[in-house]
Order: sequence, then C-alpha cells, then structure tokens
Amino acid sequence: MISRTIATLSMLVLSVDCLSQSTDSIPKVKKDTLNLPKRLVAVVADNFAVTRPLNFEFSNTAPYSYTSEQGNDKLPDSKVRKFQQIKMSANFNFIKRKSWLLGATAGYKGTSVETEIVHPGTIENTIFKDDFHYLFSAVSFTYFSTLFKKRTFYSSTIMVDGSDKYVERVKGIFLATMLLKANQKTRMTVGFMVNIDPAAQIPAIPTFSYEHKFDNGLIADIVLPRSMYLRKFVFKRNGRLSVGMELDQTNFYMYNLDGTRQKYEYRQLDINPGMVYEHAIGKYLMLTAKSGMKLSPNGRIFKKESSFGDPVYEIKPDPSFYFNVGVSFNPFSFFGKKR
Repeated sequence: MISRTIATLSMLVLSVDCLSQSTDSIPKVKKDTLNLPKRLVAVVADNFAVTRPLNFEFSNTAPYSYTSEQGNDKLPDSKVRKFQQIKMSANFNFIKRKSWLLGATAGYKGTSVETEIVHPGTIENTIFKDDFHYLFSAVSFTYFSTLFKKRTFYSSTIMVDGSDKYVERVKGIFLATMLLKANQKTRMTVGFMVNIDPAAQIPAIPTFSYEHKFDNGLIADIVLPRSMYLRKFVFKRNGRLSVGMELDQTNFYMYNLDGTRQKYEYRQLDINPGMVYEHAIGKYLMLTAKSGMKLSPNGRIFKKESSFGDPVYEIKPDPSFYFNVGVSFNPFSFFGKKR
C-alpha cells in the first residue's frame, strides 16, 4: 500500500513543475490560461518521471542472516540464502478534464525465497523454499483546486490486492497536497495522507516534497516519506545519476503455515541507501540500475484479520547488499523535445 501511495504522491509532486513561475506567489489561475490535467500528464510523462506507464524491475539481495522471535520466544539465528523479486506495473490516466483526473494502476510482484532455518535446541537445519505472488489494482481520482490561494491537489484511491490464489483486501488512500512554492529553481509542497487499511502500520502521515536546482547542475530532490536524492544529469541529459535513499516494501500473503486454512500476510519495510543511474534509450525506453545496502528494521508475519502490530512471527534482518535493474516504456515521452 505504501508503494501505491508513493506513486500517487510522486505524480502530484511532479505536476507542480507545470505551475513554476518567476515568483513564489501562486495566485488562482484563470480557467482560460491553464488546462492542468494536460500539463500534469505532460510532466508525468517526462523521461525521468517517477510514475511511468509501463515498468519492469528485477532485484537480487545478497545472502544475509537474521534473528527471529515467535511470540515471546527467541529463536536461533538463521540465514536467507536467496531473495529475489520481479516487479511489473502499469499506470494510465484514461479520463482527463480541466479540474480532475481519473487513472488506474495494476501490478505484480513475485518474490522467490530460500531460507536456512535453525531449529531451537538442535543443530538440525531445514531449507525452506517458496515463491510468493502478490497482485494489485487501483483506481485513483484526483481533483485540482485552490485553498488559501494556493494550488491544492486532492486524490482518493481504492485498491484491491491479493495473491495468485485469492483476492484478499480492499484498501483506500486519501491524499491532500498543497503547493507552497514554485519558481524556476525551487518547488515545495506539503500535505497529508490517510491509509484506510485495518492492518496499516501508520494510518495517517504528513507528506512533504522539496526540489531545488543548484547553479552547478545538482538537484536536491526530496519526497517524504518516499525518498531523498541528490541528482545530476549526465551524457547531454540522456542520463541521470542519483545518490541518496528511498523506501520500499516487501509484502505478500501466505497460506497453510500451520496446517489450517488460516491466512497470513508478511510485511517488511526496506530502507535502501545507494546510487541510481537512469539512461534514456531512443524516445520511449528508460533503463535503470540501482545498487546499495538494504536496511530492514523488521519483518512480520501476522494473521490477515490482525495488524502489523500484532505479529505471530517477527524477524530482524542484517544489512545486506542489493542490486536492481529495470526497463520502462513511456509512449508519451517528451525525449528530444524542448520544454
């Protein structure tokens, strides 16, 4: 759910570029001078936009050890030998009007795990192997308005997720974002989002974005709670190198853990500091490579009808090295065109 919220927030943050002016004041815009959805889509369709129409990623995490607890019992240290993921997503805006936008998102995340589990009080190990499939789809409605003479975006999202076996949850997100500042060098927004999900870790959270273009070509790009990066265009702006960190989430549903029909969910928040390189290939393709350390405070298995705060099993992974490669297709790219 966090990743879907991040995509919506990122789209709105990118959209403020179409409102950038030579002053910081953002007055109420006349109806005949601004067709906001069209400009919004143009900016989101930029080569390096966060929200891309079609995206594919493969990631691999190096083997790592972890500690675990089941209830109040501490278990022996174990090791994850293999952790790989494939991610695919599609994002489209299919209805665009002057004051609102309707879009849809669908995606798939496949996780392949191989774990060496040490049993308490013995030297015997069990090798656990499995593949988990997580699917989701969402419809988002975004409305553009003004509040206190500031451009404001309101977005509501309904999301359905599940596995290759069952549809599991219906969730909701409400997001409000206000544009505080927008000029040729700096843009800044503030807002909040509400996560309508009984199993949510944090039901409500403030949001903030800040981008500043320095005279030396460096760009500070902060989108909280999503990411913090220092960016630089290279190779005649065909490439972009970024250093910083971003948040991600590993989650999937699990079945038949205890021989019953009980359904479980696994969730793990990942903090990924490192480097990102993106390179435009032709007009419509973008190649992306990421590498760095994966820091996961904890991962938890909990019953589907319970919450993340009430786990039946908890692990604390050690930091590990990861790499990620991806390709995205953007048929609306503005590559090679002056903006």
